Amino acid sequence: MTTEVNKKLNVEINGINVGCNTETRVLDAIRSAGFDVPTLCYDERIGPQGTCRLCLVDTAVDGKTQQVAACTAFTADNMKVETHSDSIKRYRKTLLELLLSETSSPNACPKCLSFKKCELHTATEEYDAKWDAFPPLVPRKKADDPNPFIQRDYDYCISCFRCTNVCNDWEQASAITVKDRGQSNSIASYFKNNLLDSPCTFCGQCINTCPTGALTDKKIVNKTKANKLERTQSICPYCGVGCGIHLLTQNGELKGTEPDFSAPSRGSLCVKGQFASWEFVNNDERLKYPLIKEQGKFRRGSWDEALDLIKDNFTKIREESGPDSLVCWSSARTVTEANYLMQKFARVGIGTNNIDNCSRT
Repeated sequence: MTTEVNKKLNVEINGINVGCNTETRVLDAIRSAGFDVPTLCYDERIGPQGTCRLCLVDTAVDGKTQQVAACTAFTADNMKVETHSDSIKRYRKTLLELLLSETSSPNACPKCLSFKKCELHTATEEYDAKWDAFPPLVPRKKADDPNPFIQRDYDYCISCFRCTNVCNDWEQASAITVKDRGQSNSIASYFKNNLLDSPCTFCGQCINTCPTGALTDKKIVNKTKANKLERTQSICPYCGVGCGIHLLTQNGELKGTEPDFSAPSRGSLCVKGQFASWEFVNNDERLKYPLIKEQGKFRRGSWDEALDLIKDNFTKIREESGPDSLVCWSSARTVTEANYLMQKFARVGIGTNNIDNCSRT
């Protein structure tokens, strides 16, 4: 029996030495050294694609120089990497200007206006790429899709295929696919191109991976301004799984949610977590304080008064009819620890095993 030990590689990124394992990609080494390069086709959950070519960098190994895609290439011992040489910067600027020629004006990008600067336009600002540097091509048509969740502005699509890859390979929903080839290609769904008629579960992963304004949250877009939107790290309140989210607020008002990619859920949300977990906060029917019913009408009460009333009624029923006359129902929408306390309250506090949970059914 042998144990394989990964050899540590010495890699130099822009003059800074970093230690890498043999299976380390050049892109990971670049980021560990504190640098970054544009990656419009890359999503770490689905692995390198190498299609946008914007992450090309200069490398030198044993005197041999070449340009490689940082997201696909592996590091080598004594490799030297230069991420922003003059020729690479000119190359990236040209590529970005070609991409811009395929899209509508950056000034109207729905993601940049309502959420935050999209990856494409962040890169174009960094490299001073111009929208009108090349003759414009006819932008892809917007999808006429009546679904209530996802806005599909394909006039900003750059054919990076991150949306189709995350839908097919990560979520395995296979709701969208690439239609046609070359400049005439587009992102489409089966059955008249309507997501409601497709296998789409509206998890929102296509929105969250899209590096442009081609896909956005229809419930928020045009209702917020990117420069006024604030993000607060939190946990989705809908169920007990505990997916990470960011609450989106503007002027103190809750507007929506986004996934937290630093959480163990790695950005995954269900349709409720992505599009509906926050709406109850602004609902007019939401209970904000205890209500006590007297003579057929509710009045506002304090928490102490409400809890004392519950305690007195529970005690009276148990003394008159026994502990098994009471039943406790727990919820799948709360965390495991809260469910544990509820069963503890039933068995120890009341003295009954009549405790169930809605998730069992």
